[in-house]
Amino acid sequence: MSEQQPRGRLSAWVATIAVATLVAACSTSATPAPSPSPAASVVASVAPSVAPSVAPSVATSPSSAPSVANKVTNVGVISPEKANDYGWNQQGVEGAKAAAAFVGAQIQVADGAGYNDPGPILRQLADGGAKFIIAQASGYNTAAPTFAKQNNVPVVVYDSPSATSPGLVADIETNSQQGAYLAGVLAAKTTKTGILGIVISADDTNWHKQAGGFVAGARSVTPTIKFLQAQIGQAGYSDAAGGKRVTQTVISGGADIVFGMGDGASFGMLQAVETATPPPGASKVWFIDVIGDKTTVDKQGVLLSSVLWNFTGIFEQAIADINAGTFGNQGYTLDVANGGISLLQTPNISADAWTAVQTALAGIKSGSITVPLTPTQADVDKLLK
Repeated sequence: MSEQQPRGRLSAWVATIAVATLVAACSTSATPAPSPSPAASVVASVAPSVAPSVAPSVATSPSSAPSVANKVTNVGVISPEKANDYGWNQQGVEGAKAAAAFVGAQIQVADGAGYNDPGPILRQLADGGAKFIIAQASGYNTAAPTFAKQNNVPVVVYDSPSATSPGLVADIETNSQQGAYLAGVLAAKTTKTGILGIVISADDTNWHKQAGGFVAGARSVTPTIKFLQAQIGQAGYSDAAGGKRVTQTVISGGADIVFGMGDGASFGMLQAVETATPPPGASKVWFIDVIGDKTTVDKQGVLLSSVLWNFTGIFEQAIADINAGTFGNQGYTLDVANGGISLLQTPNISADAWTAVQTALAGIKSGSITVPLTPTQADVDKLLK
């Protein structure tokens, strides 16, 4: 994730399709975006979460938790945006809470921390007793490892394998393209127009990886299927208005299924789908989300599925490795094999489409299906040629 706030751009992947930009007012019945997060500061925003007026709660360990004395008795998590986005920030914080509960540890949450200077917040988490800190953004990949080495507090970071350091830093990677492949299979089995929209909020490695996986999955069903992509900007993760605007462009171009990747911006994407007039040939426009599950806020019944990311198992393993003295000897990966990546089944999915998804899932797990890796936009563009 990045600190820059960009302006939007649209790139059409099918030259024969004219994509007209639509500008429409938000419907009052559309799904509301979460309230903008206030800029976090050590005193005003972080202190209530990190140093509350009462002692942090200690979750009761389930019966399957290790019986040995744990070295990690206090877990801290810092995320750039508030943990109410049904996406990256919320899934990371909920995973941290679940992992802390598993070992009976205290949990400190510093969400809405932004990117500018995480150092003071990391120190506050450590002062609060954190023995393990989850730096829930690749934008912390410089500050968090430096902090770990200076303060001897283990941290996990994202998409930075070179930062791995025994005892101090471990990297987390995602094979998110595997879940996106399944989403592509689902979309190809569901579309009526034969045109799929891909909307991303930012120039983000995981977004590109998922875009490529989605393309490959859809083409495995229908090789001639067409795609349109819109990008909000360089780092429009929380830009809900931008998400709605650019999603409207791919729908106006004929897409009746939108694969949206955005964090907070995904609420705008969902609003665009909810209020859309279906393109010719379709009776409805569907939305496929990523990371979290927006079922509870899908008031119009347009959520087809979501590529779910579950961080709990990875965080539990990191704690176990710290306790065993092996943390930082290797990194961690979310994938379909370990349950870190999966596809949400909703009542909107037909039995035939879900059978195709399950067949593809078995192929990925067995190795008979290899999902292409496209970490950059250039890689995605090459795949589409």
